[in-house]
Amino acid sequence: MIYCGMKQCAWLGLASVIWHGRWRKARIFRSSAILLAVALTGACASAPEESTEKAPLAFPPPPEQPRLIYEMTLVSSTQVTADKKDSWREMITGEIKRGEGFVKPFDVSVCRGTVYVSDTVRRRVLVFDFPARRFYRIGDDEPGALYKPLGLATDAQCRLYVADASLQRVMIYEKSGAFVNAVGGPDWFRFLSHLTVNSDGSRVYAVDTGGVSSQEHRIRVFDAVSGEHLRDIGTRGTDEGQFNLPRDVELSADGKLYIVDGGNFRVQILDENGAFVRTFGSLGAQFGQFSRPKGIAADPAGNIYVSDTAFGNFQIFNTEGQLLLFVGGRSNQPGPARYSLPAGIDVDEDGRVYFVDQFFRKIDIYRPAELAREDGYLAEKVNEDAARAQDDESR
Repeated sequence: MIYCGMKQCAWLGLASVIWHGRWRKARIFRSSAILLAVALTGACASAPEESTEKAPLAFPPPPEQPRLIYEMTLVSSTQVTADKKDSWREMITGEIKRGEGFVKPFDVSVCRGTVYVSDTVRRRVLVFDFPARRFYRIGDDEPGALYKPLGLATDAQCRLYVADASLQRVMIYEKSGAFVNAVGGPDWFRFLSHLTVNSDGSRVYAVDTGGVSSQEHRIRVFDAVSGEHLRDIGTRGTDEGQFNLPRDVELSADGKLYIVDGGNFRVQILDENGAFVRTFGSLGAQFGQFSRPKGIAADPAGNIYVSDTAFGNFQIFNTEGQLLLFVGGRSNQPGPARYSLPAGIDVDEDGRVYFVDQFFRKIDIYRPAELAREDGYLAEKVNEDAARAQDDESR
C-alpha cells in the first residue's frame, strides 16, 4: 500500500498487529485491525520545533486511529529559555539567538518536565528544565565532573544517575546538579554503558556490556546510598538469563527488569532478583525483530519501547512482547521521524516519548494521541511555541 504526502510518497509495509481498547491502559489492540508503518514526511530543517505539514504527523498514519503524534524537536537551549520577546527582537534586529546545542547526544531521561541529555563529546549532561524555563549543565566541576557520560536514569525525586564510561562509575546528582556520590569504579566494570534505578533511588542496576574478549556481560546491582555491591545478574551466553553484549536496562513499574541483550538480538525480562521470566525478539528485518537494538524505556502503562540503530526507528511492545507500533525510518536528510543514528529513548509520566538521534543532533518528542496538546509537563512550552508561531504569521 502506498501513501502520498505533500512532498513525497513513502512505501509503507503492512504489519499484522491487532489493537484492543485504549492505548494508555495497555489494552492496545483492536480486533482484526492492520497496523501500518511510519510515513516519512518532509520538514524544514531550519524550523525543527514544528512539522511543516498542516496535519499532525501521526503514527500509525491515516486511515488508522493515531496512537502517537509528533510534537516537536529539541535541538537548542533557546527552546527552553526563549520567549515571545526574543522572537520579536530577532525579527527587528536580525539577531540570531543560537543557544547551546548538542554535539553528540547519547541518552535521555525525563522527570516531570526536566529533560536530561548526555553528550559524549561535550562530556556533560545538558538539562532542559521546561517548567522553570531554565537550561544548565551537569558535570562541569569536581568532585562531580563527568568525562564520558552515557546512560541516564532518574528516580521519583528527579535525582539524576549517570553511567560514566571513562570513570567506570555511576555518578549521582540532585536535580539542581549538586553532586551526591559515586558508585562503582574501575575495579567493578569492564564497560559501564547504561543503568536504571528504582523509584526511591535505593537500588542501581548498572549494565556492564563487557566486550568481545570478556565474559563479564552482566547487570551489577548496588545500594545507591552506601555504594555496597549487592549482587550480579547474568553471565555471558545465549541461554535464558545470559547475555551477549547487553546494551540497556529498564525497571518497569511492576518490578520487572527489561534488558536489551544486543548480541543475542532480543529483550530479556527478569524479576528484580534476576530470575528469568521470558524473552522476545530475534535477529531479522521483520516486524518485532531486531538488527541493532540499543535503548529501552517503559511507559506508565507498562509498554516497552526499543530503539534500533540499524532500522532507524523505535518499536513498541506490550509486556508479552507483542508488537504494537513502530515509529521512524532511516534517512540521510533531517526531519521529524527521520533518523540516521538513533540511540537513547525515554517516556515521561504523561506518556510523551523522547527519542535521541546522534547524527542529526536532536531529540524528537511525541505525545500520545489522547493527551491534549495543552496537558502535561511540557504543555506550557508547547502552547507558547504555537502562540509564537501564530504571532509570527500575523506579522
